[in-house]
Amino acid sequence: MANNPDVYLLYEYLKKNAFTVRVKVRLSETIDSELLTRAAREAMTRLPYFSVKVGLDEGENYVLLPNDRPIAVLPERNKRLVLGSEEVGEHLFALTYREDCIWFNWAHSFCGGFGAMYWVKTTLYQYLTGKYGPIKPPADLKAVGTPVEEEEYAVPDVDLLPVDAPMKRYEDGDSKVGQQAEYSYFLNPFANETYYYEVELDSKAFMEYAKEIDGTPNSVLAAIMLKTTARFFPPKKDQHISAKIANDYRKDIGCPKSYRDYVRFIHVKYDWDMEKESIERLSQRARGAILLQMQSENSFEWYRKIAQAREGIDNQPDLKAKIRYARKHSIYTSDAHDTYMISYVGKTDWGGMTDYIKGIYSITDGNLVLEVNALPDKFCVCFQLLTKNREPLELFTEILTQEKIPFTVSDCMVRNMPDLLLPKPLTF
Repeated sequence: MANNPDVYLLYEYLKKNAFTVRVKVRLSETIDSELLTRAAREAMTRLPYFSVKVGLDEGENYVLLPNDRPIAVLPERNKRLVLGSEEVGEHLFALTYREDCIWFNWAHSFCGGFGAMYWVKTTLYQYLTGKYGPIKPPADLKAVGTPVEEEEYAVPDVDLLPVDAPMKRYEDGDSKVGQQAEYSYFLNPFANETYYYEVELDSKAFMEYAKEIDGTPNSVLAAIMLKTTARFFPPKKDQHISAKIANDYRKDIGCPKSYRDYVRFIHVKYDWDMEKESIERLSQRARGAILLQMQSENSFEWYRKIAQAREGIDNQPDLKAKIRYARKHSIYTSDAHDTYMISYVGKTDWGGMTDYIKGIYSITDGNLVLEVNALPDKFCVCFQLLTKNREPLELFTEILTQEKIPFTVSDCMVRNMPDLLLPKPLTF
């Protein structure tokens, strides 16, 4: 690969799927904008790999250039922020705030939830300690003033990865259930807003429930969403419902501390008549699929596909060709399509900051997507939909009620996903 691994997803940019992410953090008090600005700028001194801007080299490859301009900290305005623009100092990371909330906005090409938490934690720690004094730090805090570890930049050597074939691959193909809603959104030029709800699950009750049925947060939510989608969509005998579960595989490939996005997907196939089964049985089915597909051989195979696609991009003659190739050979869009998706970053150490954090929500693209973050007292579920039709949410919460899992749910909110401004050659 000729280029920085962080640039390749930029070639797949689309106006309605810019591959950007937001993390919304709700704190216990109104945001002090001056203190947040200072904290954000201090935090970026510890994260040089995020302090960059996008350029083009002579071969029309995207390249990342050092960016010493201050990171932008702006009021949240109920509109799409444009990362890479002059407004944000050409950075692909920026913060917005309103009332007691901070939004961390960034380009997914750099990192997913795991790597972004370096930025989120460091910034919040600078802010909260500046406001309240000493706080117990998280064990993995990238503290301002500490040296950057080489492992943070880690990229596997694809030639050194084992080539043994996995014992089990997912081979059940696409789920076409729900695809019409996605097509309608992407083909409708007037559909520009997507929506989400903040669902909070009582942590103690939810984990006790999962333990009673020998489940995990992923398997339980997969089971609940199977019942949700099977009741929402009209059944078709020639189609199946499937769950997509995000799996962080950085340990498999020897990069456990890397900020880069090393996530692949596990798929769980369900037949329509399984909706009649208990959550316990459906959770067991999910756990079985997870165990089979968690083999490290699947991770090696997945990363080899990534390396091959990136090499193909590098070999194209100009930017137009690189973009065409990237979209055609995207391993993300070519992976099996599923009815719904669950992304849970796992138990996160926030140290003493949990005394001040009231909620944390990851906001991404997609329909029927559950982004899940855990605090000591609650699971914060971002329930994402393409339209304002809240029937899927109502079915989901109905099942929570039936299973006696305590929850609260917010009003409908607009995602306002950030857009990207990328450089173009003069001949583009």
